[in-house]
Amino acid sequence: MLYRKITSYIEDYLKSDTDKILILEGARQIGKSFSIREVGKRLYSNFVEINFVEDDEGSQLFKNIHKKEDFYLTLSMVAGDRLSNREDTLVFLDEIQHYPQYLTMLKFLREDGRYRYIASGSLLGITLHDTTSIPVGSITIKEMYQLDFEEFLIANGFGTEAIAMLRQAYENRTSLSEEHHNHILSLFRRYLLVGGLPDVVNTYLDTHNIVRVREVQDAIRTLYADDASKYEKEHNKKLLVRRIYEMIPSQMENKKKRMVAQNIRGKKGDRFDHYQDEFEYLVSSGIALDVHAISNPRFPLSESLQKNLLKLYLNDVGLLTGLLYRNNIRPVLDDECSINLGSVYESVVAQELRTHGYKLFYYDNRKQGEVDYLIDNYTTMSAHPIEVKSGKDYTIHSALNNLLTITDYHISSATVVSNERRVYREGKITYMPVYFVMFMQADTPQADESAYLF
Repeated sequence: MLYRKITSYIEDYLKSDTDKILILEGARQIGKSFSIREVGKRLYSNFVEINFVEDDEGSQLFKNIHKKEDFYLTLSMVAGDRLSNREDTLVFLDEIQHYPQYLTMLKFLREDGRYRYIASGSLLGITLHDTTSIPVGSITIKEMYQLDFEEFLIANGFGTEAIAMLRQAYENRTSLSEEHHNHILSLFRRYLLVGGLPDVVNTYLDTHNIVRVREVQDAIRTLYADDASKYEKEHNKKLLVRRIYEMIPSQMENKKKRMVAQNIRGKKGDRFDHYQDEFEYLVSSGIALDVHAISNPRFPLSESLQKNLLKLYLNDVGLLTGLLYRNNIRPVLDDECSINLGSVYESVVAQELRTHGYKLFYYDNRKQGEVDYLIDNYTTMSAHPIEVKSGKDYTIHSALNNLLTITDYHISSATVVSNERRVYREGKITYMPVYFVMFMQADTPQADESAYLF
């Protein structure tokens, strides 16, 4: 069974005194239901699971219910012998976005307090936007993602002491030995091929066969595309969501890596605001990560973003390498000089940073150049640039150098990640191995920051 950090959060939440209902949100096939099921069955003697997608495809008992009394009656019809009281009964409402009226009903179920509830779903941002009565104050939404690199290491046999040693090296800004570095980097490259989708990781652990791994990834990618087509049918779209989703890998191979509106339909003069719904679907469903441009990086970064300059990344790096290299593992494992892995490294860093709570931006300035990522540094109240390098020339980054010379931005530190083993600092820039992004958390200080004192 794969170790997931989210299970500790779910367990703590269910053991807490709060009566708010937790909704776990994220893309399909990332393990939401599995994690809730694992914790729920362990903590509660009565665990009742209702999957609204399966209900809609089957008996449709729950489909047209809008009152809590009718819900209780139907619930007792399917799980009467497993319903007791709030202390020992957990009701899991899976795929809650499929029957949006239940989002409104959660308020009344919470007030009634008959049982404990938990839910999961995707597209909650869009669903809540279309919901007439949002249950403010009654729910807590927690984002969930696929396995990050730390969880992938644990799945590959890393113990808590080894993880603690790596974390200490990151926090102290010390380099690993050559042997340890090579071992971690080897596993990191395997993560680039496999990614973090649970079914894919399990297939890799069971078979170590890239053909089997790619088969599972292809099935999941097809599922994502089919979901997009269903959304388009319901909203009178013309296959634009699916078109944009399928464009992401090719756009990432371009020099600028950003979406170009007129390429979507091949229509000259097309504008980004024509595709806001499509972009919102891709991001809200969790199958794409959005990174917006900023030319004037002042804290907080969200106040300076440029909505018409957007990069989209696939939500999982394994899906990307599957499209780029298929069953050829050599470009990634052997770090072949003839193959540019820039988009792959940028993708995995975006995936890690988003998983760890960061809102992502990138620096784009005609005069100064482009820097891969900007994140908010809440300790120094300034932007923190991150440059991602996949090759040997990791010290060449003119745009980052230019950015750091602009005193008006008050940027005190920056990070360059690469395959280089050594951790060291030159001026404002800290150089470190790319795998250390697994320890960068949005709620912890960056390289040169002191503890929180007041």
